[in-house]
Amino acid sequence: MNPKGMKPITDPLEAAQRLAALLAEAQRITGFTGAGISTECGVPDFRSPGSPWMANKPIPFAAFTASAAARQEAWRRKFTMDDAYAGARPGRGHRMLAALHHAGKMPVLITQNIDGLHQLSGMPAESLIELHGNGGHAKCLTCETRHELAEIRPIFERKGEAPPCRWCGGLLKSATVSFGQAMPEPEMRKAVKAALACDVFLAIGSSLVVYPAAALPQAAHENGAKLVVINGEPTAYDAGATLLIRSDIGTVLDETQLLLGL
Repeated sequence: MNPKGMKPITDPLEAAQRLAALLAEAQRITGFTGAGISTECGVPDFRSPGSPWMANKPIPFAAFTASAAARQEAWRRKFTMDDAYAGARPGRGHRMLAALHHAGKMPVLITQNIDGLHQLSGMPAESLIELHGNGGHAKCLTCETRHELAEIRPIFERKGEAPPCRWCGGLLKSATVSFGQAMPEPEMRKAVKAALACDVFLAIGSSLVVYPAAALPQAAHENGAKLVVINGEPTAYDAGATLLIRSDIGTVLDETQLLLGL
């Protein structure tokens, strides 16, 4: 365990060497990613000063379901943010984690991100647990049928509102988990299972403050797993980390991939 007050590793090469050694010894790694892994790809996080998310905050779920005006504004903000990172492609961190999976070291990756970059990096959908959903499509809130954004956006731009579900007439919403919306139970069960099955829990680019997802590293640690925290800012789990890295995520993971020969 990392004693309180121990300085995090800030040199990317030293961090990569320590991380590669730990991952090489691991039998079963569970990855966990937050917004910090995607910022080098042009996807803004929520908490950085000047983040466009501050001007386009997601509409709370209760307001979305209660008000047509709120739904219109939610879709306007959704498409504004989509345009802000439309050209984003997987970064070095995404590619390293996909390689770690294909090498048989990391069976499952849990993510809080909604940007779809893990899939684009080669991570199989069946091995990816998206706790907060995916912003690449929409779902009906009644029958849960998937709807494509390419069908919804032209209608929204022409009429000022999203169409109803073509099957049941229900409300369509981006397939992401909004504030106040219930977390998807199947994904949470899978995530808990993955956290309890690993010997290394690799938390990358997450502030680890959004619950219930933030409870996963604690569950893994209490079950005997080594906890690795890689983040640009302090987290509540730093003191319990076996390895604490506060350096550029892309650089550290890229160097780690090279050291592991992935």
